Amino acid sequence: MVRAGQPPEKAAPIHQHSDLERRQEVASGLDDLVRAAREKADENPSGADLVRDA
Repeated sequence: MVRAGQPPEKAAPIHQHSDLERRQEVASGLDDLVRAAREKADENPSGADLVRDA
């Protein structure tokens, strides 16, 4: 931060905010992937699922 010409106390909140937004984006994307995988698994149960649920 200092090399970029910003004092750390001024730049830290900017980077923390950006980091929080990115973590939320990543978490949301992972949530979407898990939900899609679960829906797909529900549509096409495996043999193990069928035996377990019997």
